[in-house]
Amino acid sequence: MGCHARVETRASVLLAALLAGAPLAGQQPHKDGSGTATFALAGDGIITRQLSVYEEPEFLEIRDLVRSATAAFINAEVLFLNYDEPETFPASQSGGTYMRAQPELAEELVWMGFDLVSTANNHSLDFSFGGLRSNSRWLQQAGLVAAGTGENLAEARAPRYLETAGGRVALVAVASSFADFNRAGPQRKDMRGRPGLSPLRVQSAYHVPEERFRQLQQMRSELGMRGGGDDRMNLFGNTFFRDDSYRVTTSVDPDDLAEITAAVRDAKRQANWVIVSSHTHQGGAGVAGFLSEFAHAVIEAGADIFVGHGPHVLRGIEIYKGKPIFYSLGDFLMQNETVELQPWENYRSVGLGNEALPGEFYDARIEQEGGSFPARAAYWEAVVAVPMFRGGALTRIDLVPITLGFGLDRPQRGRPLAAKGELARKIIGNLVELSSPLGTNIAFENGKGVIHVAGGGA
Repeated sequence: MGCHARVETRASVLLAALLAGAPLAGQQPHKDGSGTATFALAGDGIITRQLSVYEEPEFLEIRDLVRSATAAFINAEVLFLNYDEPETFPASQSGGTYMRAQPELAEELVWMGFDLVSTANNHSLDFSFGGLRSNSRWLQQAGLVAAGTGENLAEARAPRYLETAGGRVALVAVASSFADFNRAGPQRKDMRGRPGLSPLRVQSAYHVPEERFRQLQQMRSELGMRGGGDDRMNLFGNTFFRDDSYRVTTSVDPDDLAEITAAVRDAKRQANWVIVSSHTHQGGAGVAGFLSEFAHAVIEAGADIFVGHGPHVLRGIEIYKGKPIFYSLGDFLMQNETVELQPWENYRSVGLGNEALPGEFYDARIEQEGGSFPARAAYWEAVVAVPMFRGGALTRIDLVPITLGFGLDRPQRGRPLAAKGELARKIIGNLVELSSPLGTNIAFENGKGVIHVAGGGA
């Protein structure tokens, strides 16, 4: 072989290696591409008060845990804004409490160690489009990477990226629980899109026994409504099926699923790690069929982690194709009774007039709702999940139990402390029961839950 031929051969090998992304002999790999990272994941974060003033060892233990991760995530279920910012008005309908926090409190999340936040939830438009924009601006100013809302549907769907020493992290965030006016709209070449959240719409079907199905058919006929087959009918916007028993099935809107999984696949092209988040109330402490369908689909599209939130209680954990699915991690911050102000609509909803004050509103709501959140321990007991990856593979998950102060007075409850002793065992025991039907084994070791991943080596 001639000299020129050998040079051309070496050049071909070099070009092929570069195109394949393979490191050349003797080249040291970038550490952020080693596939080694640890994540700290929290559930719902409703912050309305400063955190950095507290010094209990159990509180600082959780702060240090969050800070020590390669990247840390929380659902920011509150809007950071000033009440008098332009076009920031209370919407005619909210997600319950009109959630608002002073803008500087976004920096408290950073102090706590969080990097990534979801803004797609049922409170995204509590203060109309102006509130959505103000929230995005203050989050960005604090240095938080936020995903799930935008000026149009494409922006709301888009991944957002965080640079870390352990690799580039992408966040894709959606919500399945929202009032329809919260939904972002597509943009056309001749018409602006609509600001809002990235929606995950859900289709429900109601299965009823044959006798009840015949009664529905008769009612439909007597009302002069046409259509409907022998085994399926549409009635008042709902789909009913003839079946052997009563049950409800749910599925993901196919257009939403296609758009979201496309965003996940593109995020995986652009980042080392992809986290997908969904704010989902449906199902309560159980896992609705559509949520399992969605979580599996995004993992298959390239997501490394799925993290759910919304019901304010724990749900089970699943390992699917070697990737963790946290269907709900409960609450991390629950300060929804110290939101500074509420609009007329909320006072009216509990029968109070214009002279009533915020504390009176919260008291009245708790009384009329039979105790509401303060009455149930499950809302105040949760975990911080810490999945660990080595060489690109999930090796272990630590589940650190936290207590938000069930039974304490309003000024004290709502921020996380590490749970100890029997309370820690109780919280992990609850998670064991929820996760067992999903095929996940959780051990209680050294005061926390541990999932040893098969083949993980840790």
